[in-house]
Formats: sequence, C-alpha cells, structure tokens
Amino acid sequence: QVQLVESGGGLVQAGGSLRLSCAASGRTLTTYDMGWFRQAPGAGKEREFVAAITWTGGRTYDADSVRGRFTISRDNAKNTVYLQMNVLKPEDTAVYYCAASPHDYGLEYASAYPYWGQGTQVTVSS
Repeated sequence: QVQLVESGGGLVQAGGSLRLSCAASGRTLTTYDMGWFRQAPGAGKEREFVAAITWTGGRTYDADSVRGRFTISRDNAKNTVYLQMNVLKPEDTAVYYCAASPHDYGLEYASAYPYWGQGTQVTVSS
C-alpha cells in the first residue's frame, strides 16, 4: 500500500503560480499511474479531475479547464509527483488531492484510484 502526502498549497493572487508536490511512501511510485483531482468549496461539489500521468511519465492527460496552464510531472527517483499551476484563476480555488492508480485506463475518473492523499488547500484571490 502507498501513502500520499500533498504539499505546496496556499493563498495566491489571480495570475500567480503554485507548485504542488505529492510525496509517496510505503511503495515505489513506479508501479502506479498518478492523478491530481480537486474539490471546490460548497455542498454537493464533486471531486473533479485535473491531470494524470502514466507511471513512465510518457503520457499525460489534463482537463479542458486547466489545459495550457497546469502541468503534471513526476520524478520516480524522488517518489514524487508535481502539479505546476500557472495563471491561476479564482475558480481554481479548491482542495487538491493526489491519487495513485494501479490501472492504465480511466485515469480521469476518481474511481480508478484506490489511494488518496489528505489534500492541500489552494485559494486564489481576485
């Protein structure tokens, strides 16, 4: 089993940047595809797919809402996955979660990921 811990969240003005990190322990990340999801504040908000990367780093996927602004990457030697977020907007405000999946399909769906971190808050002010 793998344990995931996110860091790097915080408060930033619109147009700014943040880099989130997701550090893994327990097992090497090389056996997992990785994803980032977010959950905006408010009742009934579902966890939304942000980006995913295969275990080799050879393929990445991202949501339309973040394409061209966010970049997912990984360093398997450091057992860490990153999410570089640029040109942040107030609507990017959410708790961001990283997740690990043993599958190489359906990575845009939360149900594909059995392992989740606790999340890190990102707040973008206007």
